[in-house]
Amino acid sequence: MSNLKLKEEELMADPKQVDNSDKEGIGFEEKIYTARFTEKQEAVRQETWDVLVSDFLSQYIRPTDCVVDLGAGDGLFIKRVYARKKIAVDLSPHVEALKAFGIEVHTVPGTKMSSVLSEKADLIFMSNFLEHMPDKATLLNILADCKKSLKPGGKVMILQPNIRYAGVKYWDYIDHHIALTEHSLREALEISGFTVEKLIPRFLPYTAKSGVGLISSILPTKLLVSLYIKLPILWRLFGAQTFVVARS
Repeated sequence: MSNLKLKEEELMADPKQVDNSDKEGIGFEEKIYTARFTEKQEAVRQETWDVLVSDFLSQYIRPTDCVVDLGAGDGLFIKRVYARKKIAVDLSPHVEALKAFGIEVHTVPGTKMSSVLSEKADLIFMSNFLEHMPDKATLLNILADCKKSLKPGGKVMILQPNIRYAGVKYWDYIDHHIALTEHSLREALEISGFTVEKLIPRFLPYTAKSGVGLISSILPTKLLVSLYIKLPILWRLFGAQTFVVARS
């Protein structure tokens, strides 16, 4: 029996030996994310992030911070942040384009982020990222690596679809694997050694295809998003994403 054949049989007998550490996606991310939104919806996303960063998220970011965008994608968050150092981490090759904006880029899994960062972070941001993990064990491994990647007292800031409010539409996307509510997200953070400091169960609408996206033809997107952020009562009507800030 060849050594190769023997190795294959050993792995089959003991699946714990199989290295799945790089399996955070399904392998079609480049095709999925370039086709998911129409030109109009993409414009809504861009303008939404203009306001979201300037009018809401910026309150948690200091100009002296080192900020990491985990699952950065095309950089909707990290390109708009005002910070001393900006780092993008994503498995998809198109994240390399962010280098042109002076952003440090690493194409590695979230579970290996701490081994490649040029310095520890003050803040790690994740948006619509954790639901793409293959299982909850990987999610917890990512949070553990976030803790390794942060300075003492550093924070994670998470914007995350909430299946409690998104309902069955949560599964409309082929790359969604695990479902989270505000309670399971809090529990994951706490058992990973984080202290939750801010939790908004219902914040933004689910996607650009819903909520703000659907009525953006009535009002200019930036005006609509600005009004939305200032009126928390609307969050209870349209919100299907949870917002969390937790400290290491």
